[in-house]
Amino acid sequence: MTPVRVMLVEDSLVVRELLRYIVSRDPRLELVAAVASGEEALAGLQAARPDVISMDIRLPGIDGLETTRRIMAEHPTPIVVVADSVEDSSLRISMNALRAGALSVVEKPVATTHAGYEAVADQICTQLRIMAQVPVIRRRPIGTEWAGRTSLADFAAPADVAGQAPSLLAIGASTGGPPALARVIGALPKNFPLPVLVVQHMGAAFMEGFANWLDSVVALPVSLARDGERAEPGRVYVAPGDRHLEIGSGRVMRVVASEPVSGQRPAATVLFRSLARQVGASGIGVLLTGMGEDGAVGLADMHRAGAQTVAEHESTAVVYGMPAAAVRLGAARAILPLDRIGDHILRLADPGVRP
Repeated sequence: MTPVRVMLVEDSLVVRELLRYIVSRDPRLELVAAVASGEEALAGLQAARPDVISMDIRLPGIDGLETTRRIMAEHPTPIVVVADSVEDSSLRISMNALRAGALSVVEKPVATTHAGYEAVADQICTQLRIMAQVPVIRRRPIGTEWAGRTSLADFAAPADVAGQAPSLLAIGASTGGPPALARVIGALPKNFPLPVLVVQHMGAAFMEGFANWLDSVVALPVSLARDGERAEPGRVYVAPGDRHLEIGSGRVMRVVASEPVSGQRPAATVLFRSLARQVGASGIGVLLTGMGEDGAVGLADMHRAGAQTVAEHESTAVVYGMPAAAVRLGAARAILPLDRIGDHILRLADPGVRP
């Protein structure tokens, strides 16, 4: 099998050499370039022809965010952000890089003597291999991602919104999820009448930073879910790292460490199934872009319980894995491009609510 061609972008010589060592240990990866700046990365792209790029965020000159933007506009290439999970400024830039087109974010490695080194090294190699397979496209202006790629007739017509009044909204996402969640939740106004529960697949070290970033880009307040807390209308609750999120009776949230489902913890299927059990037809479930099939079976349970269910259309999904699995199961009452999901949720939640 042809190895994945990797470009490293990292200004610290120590970290760059450590990443070089990590990549060289994996026979499925081939290091084709290791550069210290965004300028060098942009200048060397055509010669190196990487399949995937490991991107530092805090670079001299052009930072990692701007480098990501330029790469996605000029030479679209899968990008994995390698970031310091404990620095707030790095986390904010990392999340904005995901919004600009990077596919995932992983922890920056530390010394080989560090207790968590092997786990971090394995995660970096895994993400580089997986993300290299994701087809990426040149970034279009916001709001035009699906323009010309398909016709409105290809979308499944939204179901009749009449029926039991919704009481809770749950959203699941994975690869490509942060910008998709920002778009969907960002379309909801401050007076949105439902609690919003979110599962986003991401490394545990980044979940608090992700919740803080999402809070800064949408109108609704966002926080990590806490076990035993009641889900309140007009608030967004994000599943914490490496824990499942469920809804219990009386809209009380449960944060649990039970076994992973479909290899994921948190898993969207766990959240969706809890809504099917607890709120039945008054739930709304939304499954966005993501690799794998997490969430599909849970969304099907919600559908059978009479809930309103939505899957992102292939034309806007960064990775059409999770929503595709839901569509194959017949779990989605509506199949919509990203820019139409927020308005559809508003119609379901309260026809009188407007942004």
